[in-house]
Amino acid sequence: MSTSLKSAALLEQMKVHLATDAGKQISSKISLVYQLNIAPKKIGVDEEIYVVDLKQGTVTEGPYDGKPDATFSFTDNDFLSIATGKMNPQIAFIRGAMKIKGSISAAQKFTPDIFPKPSKL
Repeated sequence: MSTSLKSAALLEQMKVHLATDAGKQISSKISLVYQLNIAPKKIGVDEEIYVVDLKQGTVTEGPYDGKPDATFSFTDNDFLSIATGKMNPQIAFIRGAMKIKGSISAAQKFTPDIFPKPSKL
């Protein structure tokens, strides 16, 4: 699938990261499934969907086949800011830059720590 999202590169790196020993430790510690609805400009418009499965240690495109523990909706830029630690997830949520459905306790475990440290994006 071709994508215009800048987030796609980070999610690709995450796929590789989860296959490493450090990534496997994250998966076994968190063991939750997250669905990310990432929109180019405006939440809810032309979203691309990714699933970060920290039970299986995978990142896939397309909606989750089942019920994810938490679903996040954000724009491409806001997702990158949160994932790279430039924006605090709680602040993003309060400002409406990030919407969450599902378990809030599961959502709170979705932190910048689970992402690989950015090389060049």
